[in-house]
Amino acid sequence: MNTWQEGRPGGGGNPYGGNGGGAAAEPPLPAGLNPRGPGAPAPRQPGPSRLGGVPPQTVPGGPGRPGPGGPGGPGGPGRPGGPGGPGGAGPAGARAGRWPRRRIVKWTVFGVLIAVMVTAVSTWFWADSKLNHENVLADYPGRPAAGKGTNWLIVGSDSREGLSESQMDTMHTGHDVEGKRSDSMMILHIGDHGNTLMSIPRDSWVPIPEYKASSGKTVKATTSKINSAFAAGNGRLLVQTVELNTGIHIDHYAEIGFAGFAGIVDSVGGVQMHIDQDIKDKDSGLDLKAGDQTLNGTQALAFVRQRHQMADQDLGRMRNQQKFLGALAHQAASPGTVLNPFTFYPLVDSALGTLIVDDDCGLTDLGSLFLAMKDVNGGGGKTLTIPIGNADYRTKTGESAVLWDTNKSKQLFDAFKNDTAVPDFK
Repeated sequence: MNTWQEGRPGGGGNPYGGNGGGAAAEPPLPAGLNPRGPGAPAPRQPGPSRLGGVPPQTVPGGPGRPGPGGPGGPGGPGRPGGPGGPGGAGPAGARAGRWPRRRIVKWTVFGVLIAVMVTAVSTWFWADSKLNHENVLADYPGRPAAGKGTNWLIVGSDSREGLSESQMDTMHTGHDVEGKRSDSMMILHIGDHGNTLMSIPRDSWVPIPEYKASSGKTVKATTSKINSAFAAGNGRLLVQTVELNTGIHIDHYAEIGFAGFAGIVDSVGGVQMHIDQDIKDKDSGLDLKAGDQTLNGTQALAFVRQRHQMADQDLGRMRNQQKFLGALAHQAASPGTVLNPFTFYPLVDSALGTLIVDDDCGLTDLGSLFLAMKDVNGGGGKTLTIPIGNADYRTKTGESAVLWDTNKSKQLFDAFKNDTAVPDFK
């Protein structure tokens, strides 16, 4: 018998009778005792060979016969990977935590801006649609050329349109008045040398040009009180009459009636005024104590209409009108009114819904009008009346009318036309 053992199938011959290179794996040790990890084969332990327990290294051997290679045993599971190291402070790590938050902020701001823009545009078109336009600035032969600066003709009419029967009673306006007459008229000049508000006495005795009545009949030129031009031919004839007698080119026109005036005052919560003396006027129904007062729409309308408490009657009323309109514009243009939707929208609705303007007038033009009036009230401009030559001129029919001071009036009108400093006639 040959003393050389054949190697087991699957490995090369082993002169010591041990397993060859392809021998089956040793059975695994329990997980807690195996240094190689759970499931890995146990390390081979040195032990006696099959040749009588002689240690294999002490037995000389020759080359064994190669045996056929067998399939290798199944591999054990790999060792579990260790925990990953901390991430670096590079851009990728920063984006993971910061970009989503930044995107949320960015899109929120973008959404708010879009909402504000949509609201502003919608409000603009809504407000513009409320304006009542009339073609009152039509050209005609001999019309004065446009001058420097901007000239507004502002008219307060006694129109009862929009008033209920009870409102007429409360406001002492009367019920049987047809059409409309001019209770007040002013020219506001906006220019580089300051803004000036000039009142025109409604009883001014002036030439009135020829015009066509609503019936189509031509009415010849005449001389009469200036407010009769408004009663006969509305805003267009009044503009032409003012331009003819002053030489001032009117760039814009604004007219408001009783209902609109009272509505504006009420929409801003009343207008604060300082009353110089007690006022009790039976005709207008006004009853005020001297001192600081907040006038509602009805009281404000009575205040700008009453004149019987004034020593100079109509001239004193014009001073009250200038004073009140300045205070109204100051309050209407204040941030507390414009930025508060609870006052802004009622103001726009009541003001623009009853306001008549020329065809070319837009919201931007009205904004400049309010700011100029506010400036006048704040001391940045002047208020005055056309210089009077005779406050009690007797006409052929015995009426009392007002004649202008020709020389002083011309100086004032030239300052408006050329946008120069307004002369001081004191």
